[in-house]
Amino acid sequence: MLTRPESCVQAGTRRAFLQTVAAGAALTACGVAPRPAAALEPVVRNGHSHMKLSLAAYSFRDQLGGDKPKISMLEFIDKCAGYNLDGCELTSYWFPKEITPQYLNDVKQRAFRLGLDISGTAIRNDFCLAPGKERDQWLAHTRQWIDYSATIGAPVIRVFAGVKPKDDTEAVALDRCVEGLKESLKYAAEKGVYLALENHGGITSTADQLLAIVERVDSPWFGINFDSGNFAYGGDPYEQLVKIAPYAVNAQIKSEMKIDGKNQPADLKRIIKILKDAHYRGYVVLEYEAAEDAEVAVPRVLKELRGLISG
Repeated sequence: MLTRPESCVQAGTRRAFLQTVAAGAALTACGVAPRPAAALEPVVRNGHSHMKLSLAAYSFRDQLGGDKPKISMLEFIDKCAGYNLDGCELTSYWFPKEITPQYLNDVKQRAFRLGLDISGTAIRNDFCLAPGKERDQWLAHTRQWIDYSATIGAPVIRVFAGVKPKDDTEAVALDRCVEGLKESLKYAAEKGVYLALENHGGITSTADQLLAIVERVDSPWFGINFDSGNFAYGGDPYEQLVKIAPYAVNAQIKSEMKIDGKNQPADLKRIIKILKDAHYRGYVVLEYEAAEDAEVAVPRVLKELRGLISG
């Protein structure tokens, strides 16, 4: 397990742990061997959890998608204001095919006028692919969304690792993912945008797989996108969430979890406690995926989450 004991995490900054003798002694005293300098450390916070509430556009995918969308992205922002949220997460899938500077300004203006942060954006990408045209396209897509996110003031982009190609080993896919993240993070750092890697199947199906990537990527602009509903393998999903919570820079919450192969209502109280125990500070983003109509279910789940994060 990669998580540091709490007394060690609060002893100083990430660099201090790795570069000073005092930090090395503190880790030894806690019974934890120092990790390689290339490893990302848990996020050092101030010891007090503080959360704000946002909603992912993916929650309204049925209304935003299709040949004749029922609502636009701007109207989704209006919905978030109607729910009295702090922020809105704008999934890239439902932006126009041609994204102009004027459109980005309209998005930024609408959110600001309604008193909303754009808590983040979310893209589809695959960094597990072998070098070639398709991989280059995904890297270019990521850079483009770093630009878009910087323009609209979104501080973080949810990204994926990708899918292991059929004829490759997981080790090879992991190497490619790490390199893709490192390349993208160089550009993200220039633009001041975080990349948050989600536990999203494939080579991030379990906490240990996800943390194997985290071990090899060291950037102040990198962290984990904590997705409460995506651990369907590797044992108790709640225990896996405990492992990744210290590295979370964004948190997406689902109303259901898959346990023993079956969808079950998520224990939202337990999930929020996991984040609080990790002293998480940032957005809790409802990403609603259950079968019930979002128009009916989303307000109810938001009400529950609002009570939990403020309690």
